[in-house]
Amino acid sequence: MTEKIQWEAIKWPTEMAPSRCPIHFTNELEVTASPETIWSLLVDPQAWPSFYPGVEHVQLLDGHESLRLGTRLETNLAGQDVIASVPEFEPMTRIAWYGGPKTSEDSKAYHAWIITPTSKGCHLWTEETMKGPLWIELAKKAPDAFWRTHEKLLANLANVAGEREGSRTKETA
Repeated sequence: MTEKIQWEAIKWPTEMAPSRCPIHFTNELEVTASPETIWSLLVDPQAWPSFYPGVEHVQLLDGHESLRLGTRLETNLAGQDVIASVPEFEPMTRIAWYGGPKTSEDSKAYHAWIITPTSKGCHLWTEETMKGPLWIELAKKAPDAFWRTHEKLLANLANVAGEREGSRTKETA
């Protein structure tokens, strides 16, 4: 039942709804870090390379220092120059980015996150839909590559968040 509630919380653009995209996957992980720590990492473009596989840089295009509703960004993800924006933004709860590679305007992705507090930290749910020739060709070569990358992303995010909270605990001790 939890999965259904979380899935319904994503505000899919009509053209990126799971039923309209050939690539759709979900990943989830229970994390001992607080929702605040996870959120601080997701909205900080300077932190992304520390946990996001294949991200080399993130540049915000609107003069902001962190992601917020409507922020436009550019990044290099797995060798692709990508431009995206943030259409969903509820602090500590959910965020999504929507965009695609500059070299393949017909290829789009919508990547959403749901953060749910738990008694031990939080539950992370990430769900993505993709369509277009570039993503389809990559999926043909390695059908589970996107899912595996997000599994690694979640594990890395949990580790970085744990390290950040551990260092905060040491600083206040």
